[in-house]
Amino acid sequence: MSLRSILIADDEESIRHVLTILLSDRGYEVRAVSNGEEALQELAARDYDALVTDVRMPKMSGLELVPRALAIAPELTIIVMSAYGSQELAIEAMKAGAYDYLGKPFRPDEVLLVLRKAEERERLRAQNRLLRRELEGSRVGSELVATGAAMREVMRIVQKAAPTKATMLITGESGTGKERIARALHQLSQRADRQFVAINCASLPAALIESELFGHAKGAFTGAQSARRGLFEEADGGTLLLDEIGDLPPSLQVSLLRVLQEGEIRRVGESRGVKVDVRVLAATHVDLKEAVAQGRFREDLFYRLNVVAIHLPPLRERPEEIAQLAARFIERHAQRLGVRARPLSAPALERLVRYRWPGNVRELENALERALVMSDDEQIEIDALPESIAQDAPAGHQPPPLIEGDLSVKRAARAVEADLIRRALVQTSGNRSRAAELLELSPRALLYKIRDYGLE
Repeated sequence: MSLRSILIADDEESIRHVLTILLSDRGYEVRAVSNGEEALQELAARDYDALVTDVRMPKMSGLELVPRALAIAPELTIIVMSAYGSQELAIEAMKAGAYDYLGKPFRPDEVLLVLRKAEERERLRAQNRLLRRELEGSRVGSELVATGAAMREVMRIVQKAAPTKATMLITGESGTGKERIARALHQLSQRADRQFVAINCASLPAALIESELFGHAKGAFTGAQSARRGLFEEADGGTLLLDEIGDLPPSLQVSLLRVLQEGEIRRVGESRGVKVDVRVLAATHVDLKEAVAQGRFREDLFYRLNVVAIHLPPLRERPEEIAQLAARFIERHAQRLGVRARPLSAPALERLVRYRWPGNVRELENALERALVMSDDEQIEIDALPESIAQDAPAGHQPPPLIEGDLSVKRAARAVEADLIRRALVQTSGNRSRAAELLELSPRALLYKIRDYGLE
């Protein structure tokens, strides 16, 4: 991992000049200031990978600057310089949080060697993060069972597309595992040792999403007391998952399109752009083609995102995979809960296979976690399953009950309407705003009908 941007703090103009030329010639982005206070202002205004600071400066010493700089940027690599150096001073600098020490006068190769050592440390830290992710990866891939034809095709696309830089669109109902597919794409890519960052575009108010994605300058709006990196910069060199991309406001669709086209973001309140190298993955349960037709989603952005498409089939279309998924979930949650893993009885497994799973894989996992807690038998029996499954009543997918001989159109319409609302609430995991959109109702009308039909 390279240290791209370096801040120099030294009261000697000649030192600032020499270091700026030396490091700029080696491809570093360099900014130089003359004291500690200016350094703190600069660190608050933008992000740096490293700080090279003199230990004796007016107004604020380098040893005072180190902890205050780390409070602003905890991941900052700090190198301390001094013409009055001693072993004791070096130890004090290390205790304060500095990475290394450089004595004055120094040779150019000494400066570059210290920076190379710092970069090697960052590389090793990145490898450690990767190893931790790989340990977690056994969990990430554990739901990606692919015994059926549909999921085998999904995994074929994942294996083929993961090593590339292609933007991808992952579609499927809520709970089908779209984020897990995105994580698998990241882990199988050449970016696996860098950040995987995810944001749910439906979970934040429109006013906050822009700042969350692109960051903001100090004072850009009320409450912006310091500059802040956005998720695009956080994911630089890695992967960014934009979950529920169909809920992205139209104004931000324009900004996202510009980032995909130019590879450059602009923080809120700043006029200059910042280059980023991010692979974008998008996921949604919404039919984006229909959203384009209705004018709710930009057609040019849709085609930018839809370079490679993956559609995850709902669990009800993959009954042959339920037994294997269930076994993995039972093993995982038994360890986590500290209980004995119990196999499913034949009737319980048959009930799981027959159920329609409106909440898909997520609902299956939750059902089995509950069953482990509730079961006292040698096997997990039907009565340990959630009531909707145990009674073989897959909520949201049964036709509404109609009384034989009742030909009232009004009563039939109410029954159908109640069932559709129930389905929408299940599909959106209870998110009433999104359910209202699916039902083409106003949120207020939906709330009234939920109360009227007793669906709270």
